[in-house]
Amino acid sequence: MATTSAEAQRGRTQTLGLLLREWRAARGVSQLELALRSGFSSRHVSFIETGRTQPSRQALLALADTLDVPLRDRNRLLEAAGYAHLYPQTPLDAGEMSHVRGVLRFLLDRHEPYAAVVLDRCSTCLMGNGAAGRLNAALVDPSLLTPHANQLRLVFHPLGARRWIVNWDEVAHHLLGRAERELAHADEAGTALLAELRAYGVPAAPGPSGALRPADLLLPIHIRKEGLELRLFSTIMTLGTPRDVTLQELRLETFFPADAASEAAWATLPPAGPTRI
Repeated sequence: MATTSAEAQRGRTQTLGLLLREWRAARGVSQLELALRSGFSSRHVSFIETGRTQPSRQALLALADTLDVPLRDRNRLLEAAGYAHLYPQTPLDAGEMSHVRGVLRFLLDRHEPYAAVVLDRCSTCLMGNGAAGRLNAALVDPSLLTPHANQLRLVFHPLGARRWIVNWDEVAHHLLGRAERELAHADEAGTALLAELRAYGVPAAPGPSGALRPADLLLPIHIRKEGLELRLFSTIMTLGTPRDVTLQELRLETFFPADAASEAAWATLPPAGPTRI
């Protein structure tokens, strides 16, 4: 039994070392730089990565904080080291999230008459306003418009909005690049989504990077479909300093007309189904 426990411990530390190396590589940080930033020796960091040292819970959290590891993946690091999860993951529809849902609904409704959606980490729509439904109905084949549809699928699918996006290469580069960065360490659902997006035949995206680019803040989108022409820009907002996995992964995406002509064209979008998601 003692031998089995020792083997299990070695397996955990090896897995932990691999995860830590992956996050360090994703952030472009050397062992020495990570050690200096987190207050440890480079030898100690090296020993953790090679499985020769079992880090304390506090040391592991300090390293994760230095690397800006998302809360979901901090839990994975803790689990790999044999510790309990620290950060809860509360479903958005849970009773204790009612206040958060109320705030999100307020923001969505106040953004009318323009589209706004609340997305999870895989860009599945959790909430949305009526304008978002109108925009999707105008650009996406009805066969794809299911409740809580994945917004990346609605764009990248051959029957999705990509058919009408004039600057498709620019939009595809941005969206796939962001998905690569956010889902690079994802579970099976995230990995499957990335594989699906790539299978649709999209321009190659830059590899995962921790650095923000200007297009990560504002994305211009030029839409032309029959008599409809819209020049929009979208922006992504997140919640500040959350301590819950679900809250950290929420994204509020809002769309704005980029000029007066697009503002007028937006008003011509026909109503579509339920007023909100």
